[in-house]
Amino acid sequence: MRLLASSIVATSLLLGMSSPLVAEPLSSLADGRTGRIEFQSATPSGPTELVRRTYPAAGVVVPGTLTLPQTTDDKIPAMVIAHGSGGILPGREAAWAARLNALGIATFVVDSFTPRGLQSTSRDQSRLSTMANLADALAALRLLATHPRIDPTRIGVMGFSRGGQVALYSALEPLRQGMIDGNLRFAAHVALYPSCSIPYRAERLSGAPILMLLGGADDYTPAAACRDYTAWFMAKGVPAKVISYDGAYHDFDISDPPRFLPALQSARGCNAEVDVDSGTVRRHDTGEALRDPVAISAYFRSCMQRGATMGGNAAALAHAEQDVATFLRNTFKLQVGKLQVR
Repeated sequence: MRLLASSIVATSLLLGMSSPLVAEPLSSLADGRTGRIEFQSATPSGPTELVRRTYPAAGVVVPGTLTLPQTTDDKIPAMVIAHGSGGILPGREAAWAARLNALGIATFVVDSFTPRGLQSTSRDQSRLSTMANLADALAALRLLATHPRIDPTRIGVMGFSRGGQVALYSALEPLRQGMIDGNLRFAAHVALYPSCSIPYRAERLSGAPILMLLGGADDYTPAAACRDYTAWFMAKGVPAKVISYDGAYHDFDISDPPRFLPALQSARGCNAEVDVDSGTVRRHDTGEALRDPVAISAYFRSCMQRGATMGGNAAALAHAEQDVATFLRNTFKLQVGKLQVR
């Protein structure tokens, strides 16, 4: 059987056929396709590598699932959906995609872990820089803008936890320009329970509106730090809004009941910010500006903590559904009554 399988693959290559083992990344969706799509991205090791475009040239082929709503509109908005440190979870990314589709919004759920041989980074966030997830989201934006049904001026990004950081950091212009030439940028940023303990800052921002949805009882990515981050965005002129749901823990939009997980790695004990313009990490406790990668890694290792509670909250999810719908209806100027009956 092994010999037969090898012969089939070899024959297909000789005939110029596409082997199922060889990914064919797309650079355009001009043919209007949907479903599983593979595209080229990059794996930066950190923000400086992304900003300077010094990430490995070989890149990585990343998969995503594109779904269009049944609508009569010629041009529709879209949302890139970025998963958290646990990867794509049953009942979360797909459920949110269905909710957004029901609003008349296309969705592109991106899988940043599988092509890099990962299932989770929740116990060790250093296994993959969040900048890799961000690079994937920006590459997905670039690809979606070529689809004939999608309005390139109304593409947003939504993410959960680590993916929530992606939703926020994509608003920083130096990071956006690490993957995209020209003026293409996200038109909306929706972050659910992101980690804000080490906020990324830059002088230039896209200015697109931001919505942060937080768990009031979140002991993994505490809400207080995200409220401070929201205030910073607002001070920079960004229309940002934060909503906190009392009694809700991290992952409040999943079906599993809350439980304490002792192995989770959290940055809640860190007290620093990342200046992407200068490539430095500024410690708030000492005022020191760290530039050496070894020193930066050492600090992050020293401030990380273990253990947090995760689990669903039906009331918080119900509110989140309404809050996201209201935000995107206003941001994308969605018209009611355009959806077709299935």
